[in-house]
Amino acid sequence: MSADSPLVLVVDDDRLVLVTLCAGLRQAGIDVIEADNGDDAILLARQHKPQLAILDMRMQGKSGMDVARYLASLTPPIDFLFLSAFNDSQTVDEAKRLGALGYLVKPLDVQQIVPAVRAALARTQETRPTPAAPRPAPPPSRDVRLDESVAIGILMERLRLDYRRAAEALRAQAQAEGGDAAALATGMVEAANRLNSIPR
Repeated sequence: MSADSPLVLVVDDDRLVLVTLCAGLRQAGIDVIEADNGDDAILLARQHKPQLAILDMRMQGKSGMDVARYLASLTPPIDFLFLSAFNDSQTVDEAKRLGALGYLVKPLDVQQIVPAVRAALARTQETRPTPAAPRPAPPPSRDVRLDESVAIGILMERLRLDYRRAAEALRAQAQAEGGDAAALATGMVEAANRLNSIPR
């Protein structure tokens, strides 16, 4: 692991999902530690203090929601994204209530997830406390839609912007086009998916 690279904890009881996601993140240059159950996830979080966790919401034993409650109770808390095969409003509302930075629906497209993870990491670094300053309240964009997170991540990578400037660029472009940021983000993600699907 690199001392300068942020560390991400990935937790999923489906080994295929776990291996695929971890391999994709590592290929993108992100340091990863992994667990296939909630108990091990809590031990790893306590030992390594990752900057971000990606949690499967529903697992045998301790669920991702149980792990999220533990991460949120730490000082400073560890931010997290949820993974789920379910996309119903009740599940999404529960993710938001627990303070998730985002909500990723299975089956996963690693090429979409990497920008979403980079955007989430940028947000964790913006809200991470310094020794002289307390942790600020979460920004209003904390429950931002996944398409917006992915689009912001794409802008961060393509234009070499930090999270805040990429979010501002997305809003400014939407305003210039006479639309809203959510619609523009969805269009950007769909365009990126089309490009990624072209055989090389």
